[in-house]
Amino acid sequence: MIENVPTDDNAPQAEADQATTEKATTSKPPVKKAPTRKAPAKKTTAKKTPAKKATTAKAPAKKTTAAKAPAKKTTAKKSPAKKSPAKKSTTKKPVKAPANSAKKSAAPQSSAHGREDRPLDIVLYGATGFTGRLVAEYLAESAPAELRIGLAGRNVEKLKSVQAGIGGRAEHWPRITANSADLESLRRMARSARVVITTVGPYAKYGKPLTAACAEAGTHYVDLAGEVTFIRESADTFDEMARRHGARIVHACGFDSIPSDLGVLALHEAARAADGTGHLGDTDLVFTRLRGSFSGGTMASGALEAERLSKDKHARKLTADPYALSPDWDNDRRSDFDRDVRGPYYDDVLGTFVGPFVMAAGNARVVRRSDSLMDWAYGPQFHYREGMGTGSGVRGRMKAAALAAGLAAGTLGMTFGPTRSLAKRFMPEPGEGPSEESRRNGYFTAKLHSTTALGTQVSGEVSAKGDPGYTATALMISESAITLALGEGLPERTGVLTPASGIGVPLIERLRGAGMTITAEVAA
Repeated sequence: MIENVPTDDNAPQAEADQATTEKATTSKPPVKKAPTRKAPAKKTTAKKTPAKKATTAKAPAKKTTAAKAPAKKTTAKKSPAKKSPAKKSTTKKPVKAPANSAKKSAAPQSSAHGREDRPLDIVLYGATGFTGRLVAEYLAESAPAELRIGLAGRNVEKLKSVQAGIGGRAEHWPRITANSADLESLRRMARSARVVITTVGPYAKYGKPLTAACAEAGTHYVDLAGEVTFIRESADTFDEMARRHGARIVHACGFDSIPSDLGVLALHEAARAADGTGHLGDTDLVFTRLRGSFSGGTMASGALEAERLSKDKHARKLTADPYALSPDWDNDRRSDFDRDVRGPYYDDVLGTFVGPFVMAAGNARVVRRSDSLMDWAYGPQFHYREGMGTGSGVRGRMKAAALAAGLAAGTLGMTFGPTRSLAKRFMPEPGEGPSEESRRNGYFTAKLHSTTALGTQVSGEVSAKGDPGYTATALMISESAITLALGEGLPERTGVLTPASGIGVPLIERLRGAGMTITAEVAA
């Protein structure tokens, strides 16, 4: 049910796509086969059939306070499309174009599934959860006034409570009743908006039905997923449908993996401005400062992933592969540099010992997927690793070694049922989180460095104030959705994408405008 807003009764749905959606969301897709994404054909999309009318409340349309569609009144900075790495790169492809690369969509964004005629620009699904409420607060305070925003969840009364607590413009936002167990409710929600934000996790448990609904409806989608198996299954199952309907399904739009993904994209852009290619060599990202906590949802996702890996050898093999999200990565380009950091090493450029970082495995695979989707824009010598800086000297080395031992022990322990059960007793529940003061005092800084095609050093930084898993994450996913809704300068590719390949430079510019630091420069 949608309150206070007319639904889009003319949203098309192809019967074949509905069958694919229902099959994908009721059965577990295999993860052992490599995805073979076909390049989009030039033929038109499937013949459209009218969708069933969504049930609406009798509230008069005049109660809707939403502004007009933002297509001509955006307040965002303009970022010309010609700067997109996928469009102007002079990259000489090191290998044959990958079968799973997302090519340019044949249909322009404005005409895809009638998104311009939809009653809402952004719908936030999961608004009553802890992270969802932070996202709602950010949107109420920072989203451009012309964007029409709605809140969605299972319980209307809880949605009303969230709106009353936030106040201001949020009190007038439409409310949508939707449930992950009710595919038709997700379809109605997806057809009502141009962009859907979901904070409802674990995504491996709850994410596939909504991903399917958005791909089917041609609705852009952003989430906070960090589970490699979920992202891979999403790409295997929904990429072709999403491209056919002009949808951008963008996973990992929070602390995992925007700092990593956009940090490398910024290095690429700086290198391209310097030498015309944008090619990078061995690339390091090191978190040098970090203060924050993991959300209950993140921990629940990690526990669920660990449980699955303990039972599914194919999933274990998949997640151990550094190229799990870009399986078309040529064997000749594979390098030990790309392996996940297990033990301490010394970074000569930054002058610090480095140990493993708990989120690096997912982040690194997203970065490599971006390179694949952008037709290897980072060049034939690009390799990537990520870790946690621990300082110099004997103390720095010992801290890095302790970090490695602790992470190894924790990873091993979570593969055993009794250990997982014990750990869950001490984890915050999904929907719980730290105090406002604790969130405000958090921060992170990531340093990056690489080399250009000319052999000169390129370095950068990504940093933000606020707890990385809460305050900064709410900012990052919100700005991802806003950038998609405004639609200026976006890469033309559609499908199951990453922040760098699906939103790109316009998102870097919006995040900078929102207070994040994202810099890159080539040494003179």
